[in-house]
Amino acid sequence: MDFSAAASAFFLLFLAELGDKTQLMTMTLAHRYPVKPVVAGVFSAFLVLNLLAVLVGAALYRYLPEQAVLLAAGVLFLVFAWRSWRDSDDDEENVDTKRRSAFVTSFTLIFVAELGDKTQLALIALAASSGALWSVFVGGTLALWAVSAIGIAVGGTLLRKIPKQVMHRVAAALFAIFGVIAIGKALL
Repeated sequence: MDFSAAASAFFLLFLAELGDKTQLMTMTLAHRYPVKPVVAGVFSAFLVLNLLAVLVGAALYRYLPEQAVLLAAGVLFLVFAWRSWRDSDDDEENVDTKRRSAFVTSFTLIFVAELGDKTQLALIALAASSGALWSVFVGGTLALWAVSAIGIAVGGTLLRKIPKQVMHRVAAALFAIFGVIAIGKALL
């Protein structure tokens, strides 16, 4: 393992994602759902995304237009905005359904939001320039997991003191803003 490449990937991605929309999304997800399936969904999404970035990232960008990714992300954000707003008054969901929903929602939201994001581009560049695919993959994945863990810890603890209805509506507004921005970028 090339520890220099792993460290470079870790620090670059950690700093790039700190305070980014993904961290805000993980906070919101951890506030809304049980923490364990959110962690599993977010970490799984980053694992798959980073593997794609390191192994086939260049091909994805050749065949998948950025506009399509942005439109898909925008629509998904708007769907999650609608669901968050709609569910702001509903606390009576089955625990098993909520866990499954938490994993699927977390995985899908992070996967689509980060597909083609700056961190994925950075991983592609680091892997291409260093040739240390495994090291870049490990460093980048650990960085994204660390930033997500911070967001999940905040969302799962501190934000739980805020009423759920308020958090759901704030989350809905954030998702709507991210959705409109993504769609706007795709159309411009």
